[in-house]
Amino acid sequence: MTKPLVAIIGRPNVGKSTLFNRLVGARLAIVEDEPGVTRDYLHALCEWNGHEFFLIDTGGLKPADRDKLYLDVENRAKEAISKADLLIFLVDGKQGITPGDWEIADVVRKSGKPVILVVNKIDDMRREDIAVEFFALGLGDPFPVAALSGLNTGDLLDRIVAQLPSYTEKLQLAEQMRVAVVGRPNVGKSSLINRIIGNKRLLTSPEPGTTRDAIDVTFPIQGYNVTFVDTAGLRHRKKIKERVEYYSTVRARQAIDRSDITILVLDSLEGATDMDQRIAGYAHEAGRGLIIALNKWDLIKFDQEQFQYYQEEIRHRLLFCSYAPLVFLSALSGRNINRLLSALVTVRESQMHTLTPAELDTILQNLHTVTPIPQLRGQSSYIYNLTQLGISPPRFKLTVSNRKAIHFSYLRQIENHIRQQFDYIGTPIKVFVDQK
Repeated sequence: MTKPLVAIIGRPNVGKSTLFNRLVGARLAIVEDEPGVTRDYLHALCEWNGHEFFLIDTGGLKPADRDKLYLDVENRAKEAISKADLLIFLVDGKQGITPGDWEIADVVRKSGKPVILVVNKIDDMRREDIAVEFFALGLGDPFPVAALSGLNTGDLLDRIVAQLPSYTEKLQLAEQMRVAVVGRPNVGKSSLINRIIGNKRLLTSPEPGTTRDAIDVTFPIQGYNVTFVDTAGLRHRKKIKERVEYYSTVRARQAIDRSDITILVLDSLEGATDMDQRIAGYAHEAGRGLIIALNKWDLIKFDQEQFQYYQEEIRHRLLFCSYAPLVFLSALSGRNINRLLSALVTVRESQMHTLTPAELDTILQNLHTVTPIPQLRGQSSYIYNLTQLGISPPRFKLTVSNRKAIHFSYLRQIENHIRQQFDYIGTPIKVFVDQK
């Protein structure tokens, strides 16, 4: 759907992410009392009094800083400005006008975009006279708010909606698919998404930990509108030293919970590590589709025998999710990216598949004849029925006479029989036991 874009811009640490979270009504952006936390720009759908628009949170503009990483952050912010229909220029009411504010005001004027000058950290509307000095920026009436407490943000939303252009919504027939791209730091998650969409939308750097927030990027693939969620690199909890990194980890796990499919990106040079096992286990327990993408494959030189051993080693390390397809690729060169996209569609179709009553009856007969329930501590049980409860992930209910006689290992045998009827590529299967 085509909706207006509203971008929040300003210097670092003036409260852009706090205002973003307040206006969208969710803690999507990481907020920390230090400059430079937001790097890539975030966007989310915002609704107010029946009007919808996309709100963008950008990295802080700091014109005097020429650091390579910061220049990339600044370019992302300027890209958001160029796409936006309305700008919210946020300044710090407690600090007053700074040289950086003057420079950003010049950027805003040159863009020619409509702008609302918002003065943050005005915690008492009786002191809104503090905002008067910002008239000097020449961008219209300063609008006082307190993003942290929400003071006057409702009136700000009224003003935003009043200044938005009218848009017609376009009907989208394509199905939606949400894909979380996860992995350890510096394995190439952002580079992989950039390669898929064909441009450098996401900030990349050899420096580990470049990505902090979970960034959404939507791209059409074979009849689906796929939203890729780029996440921060996940590390063992003991190695997390900064609060920002802790919140990044929380966002990454939330991205898995909110996804349909998880792409776990591994470094081909390192193989599957203990942390990769943990991440795959988290996606497995959450019931999400799973694809294992081994990046940097162009740096590996194996003959057929070595390649076979390498695959077996990866499978052994990730034995609990043997249903997940392995895709060997290179985000740098684009090698096998099409295989990854085809795997996404295959996994999604598997997640949505429903077995027929005849197929369920065949499975039930095999359970009676081929793998009957063994006795457990002298107790036996009889199977009455097997039904499918739902999809994404596929869920099945086994109805028995004595639930206590069912060992958890028997559920794995049931899963094997189900996969003999339909492979369910890339998706875990949940089997529940009910007693009649």
